Amino acid sequence: QVQLVESGGGLVQPGGSLRLSCATSGITFSIYTMGWYRQAPGKQRELVAEIAPGGTTEYADSVKGRFTISRDNAKNTAYLQMNSLKPEDTAVYYCNAKRSWGEYWGQGTQVTVSS
Repeated sequence: QVQLVESGGGLVQPGGSLRLSCATSGITFSIYTMGWYRQAPGKQRELVAEIAPGGTTEYADSVKGRFTISRDNAKNTAYLQMNSLKPEDTAVYYCNAKRSWGEYWGQGTQVTVSS
């Protein structure tokens, strides 16, 4: 059974930081492209950041320079370090594991940036 479990969300003030984690089980983690997506109320889900099995990363323009995606293949876990958070970063953040034949999603974790 495949599981992706996000953690680390919460309420933070503008300018603050959070670190999201995505713990996986049931997949060969090292061969999957791992991604973080987010969905704000009334908006479509969008890609935030992605890291390929070899470590190549990709970021949405809106988070470049502020967010960092990483992975620990020994722990089967992906991370999203979010710094200099803005109110517009408020959303539910979802972890995604992707291969050419399919993908898996986590249940999401809420991130709220507000004073």
